[in-house]
This record gives sequence, structure tokens and C-alpha cells, in this order.
Amino acid sequence: MEDKFKLKSKVYFNMEFTQFLEQVSGSRAFIVSDSIMEKLGYLQKAVDSLNKAGISSVTFTGVRPDPDINVVAEGMRLYKESNADVLIAIGGGSTIDTAKGIMYFSWHLENTTNDKMKKPLFIAIPSTSGTGSEVTDFTVITSQGEKVCIVDDFIAPDIAILDSTCIQHVPQHVVVDTGIDALVHAIEAYVSTNATDFTDALCEKAVKLIFENIKTIYNDIKDSNARDRIQNASCMAGIAFTNTGLGINHSLAHAMGGTFHISHGRSNALLLNAVIEYNSNLERSINEYAANKYAKLAKILQLPARTNREGTVNFIQALSELKKYLGVEESIRALGIDQDEFESSLEHMAEAALGDRCTPTNPRQPSKEELIHIYQKCY
Repeated sequence: MEDKFKLKSKVYFNMEFTQFLEQVSGSRAFIVSDSIMEKLGYLQKAVDSLNKAGISSVTFTGVRPDPDINVVAEGMRLYKESNADVLIAIGGGSTIDTAKGIMYFSWHLENTTNDKMKKPLFIAIPSTSGTGSEVTDFTVITSQGEKVCIVDDFIAPDIAILDSTCIQHVPQHVVVDTGIDALVHAIEAYVSTNATDFTDALCEKAVKLIFENIKTIYNDIKDSNARDRIQNASCMAGIAFTNTGLGINHSLAHAMGGTFHISHGRSNALLLNAVIEYNSNLERSINEYAANKYAKLAKILQLPARTNREGTVNFIQALSELKKYLGVEESIRALGIDQDEFESSLEHMAEAALGDRCTPTNPRQPSKEELIHIYQKCY
């Protein structure tokens, strides 16, 4: 198979999103947002900017965390009525995922009814720095309590606008959850079986930027330089993993988050160290491919890495120290999840993770029993 690198989205950064929207071409916009962005006034700014461009707007603010199919269906109904030729998502990962879901399922519905849907100009404006959803062809929608990962080039935004003023009101726990999610994106893309020189460069830079800046915005979200760096890192990691795929850290997090309603970033954080230990196979004969990659990241962070094992161990230790500084719990149990309930869910969660779209590109192909062991180790 020939290697390739794709970037469908045109990325604008270090600018205010209003400047761009005032120059958009179109006749009618459908804006997907949430109640927080509406309350903070960003939604109205978007509407006003589009008005200056001569574009009328219909808004949908029914987005909720971990969007489910019912929210998407409600949005689809309004979207169809709007006859919009511009689709704008302004908000966090859940908002952008919802907009992607609306477009994806609308497209499939139109195809089954023989109506030809004209693809709108899709603009994504993230208000958190973590998912990278503004540049990916991924979306995660919850259906009947299960998180379903959809991957399709059709849903990648045409334009991503990185305006870090949109993240200046983010609370500390969201800084942590989204920041570590972005970090996991970069780490998993780096060790993916589909990694290339192009994606490696983005991952290395993203990991470095996150380690250098996340503590700063954790302590002071008003630091605009650190906000810009973290937002750029999140986007870079998104570009990387849309090319490489992810791994079992995300597969396990999707299943656990859907079962116990733990935020996606926190789920990833709680599983991260155990997944790296598994991928590098530190307990037995070392997996040289994964361990070599982790050791390279250790070197980038100026940690001792004379051997792959030493580098991997020190990288894991650096992640532990970072998570402790950011107040991440040391175990799943610390979230107050009942042990019996957790144990009874292990089989189902492991099966879901095994079948997840992120699992095939993991550097080690796990068995169900190995995934159960990772969950147990993290509990």
C-alpha cells in the first residue's frame, strides 16, 4: 500500500473568527453551537458577522456532551428546513461532532430517498483545545448507550478557524481533559501502524507544545500565547491522527466513557500509562517498534533515553508527573465507580473496544483478555 498524507481542511490561526465570517460567500447558514457559547456571546458574534456578509442564519443549540443520535436527529430536522449552503460548528468537540453527525446522516438519508444533497461549506470553530475535530474525518456519536466512531472523508470540515479567544473561559477541569485528549491523539498517532514521517513531525511538535504550555493555561487561562500554542498542538494532533488512525487508548476510553459517563479526556488520561506499558511490552520481551517511538518522545522532552526501555519508562514517569500536577485521579476507582459494577462491565467493554474503529492501527493487536487486564490494572 502506498503512503499518503491528506489535509482536507484549510486552517486559519492567530485571527478572530468574526473577521473570516464577515467575508464568507453563501446565502443561508446553519449554526450548530451549545448553550455555553450562546451565553458567552460567541454565537451572536457569529450571527452578526454572517449578517455583514449578507448571510441569514438558523441556529441549533441543543448540543450536549457526548452527543447522542436523538440530538443529531433533532438537528437534522432543523438543518433540512434551513436549506443552508453554509454549515458552521462553533463550540467544543461535542458541538463539532454533532455538526458532523447532522451532515453525515442527512447525506445518507438523502441518498436513500434519491434526493441529491449538495454539500455545504463546512466551517469549524473550536472552543476547546483537545479533540482536533476541526480537521478530522472522525466523529463519535452515542447510540443506545454505545459510542459509535464514524470515519468518513465527507465529514471533514472545509475550513478550521483557530481563534484562541474562544477558549479563554474554559474551566480548569476542561483544560485538563481536552489537553490530555490532544496529547493522547499525538502519542497514539505517533505509534500507529500507519505513521509516516509527515505525521511523526506533527506528533513530535504537538507533544512538545503540550508539555511546555498546558501547566501555564491550567494556572492562567488568560495567557494568550500558551492558549495559541495548545490550540495549535491540538490541531496538529488532529491532522496527524486523521491520517494514521489511533489505538486502543481511544478504543478503551470510548467503551468505558460510554458505560460510566466519564468524560472522554479523563477516560484517556486514566488509561494512558497502562496502554503505553502494554504497547511497549515492558513486562516481557520489549516491543521495539513502540518502545523506540516512546523513547524518541522522551528524548524530545530531554529525558534520559539511552535505551528504548529507559526512554519508555521515563516517558511514562513524565506523564504520571504531568497528570498529578493537573489533578488527574490516580485510578478509575477514585472517580467513585463501584468495583462490582466495574467488574461486571469488563467483558462488554473489552468486546466493544476490540471492535472499535481505533483498534486496528494499534502497534500491538490485543486479545479481549489483554484489554480486560488493562482495565483492571487502571481500576
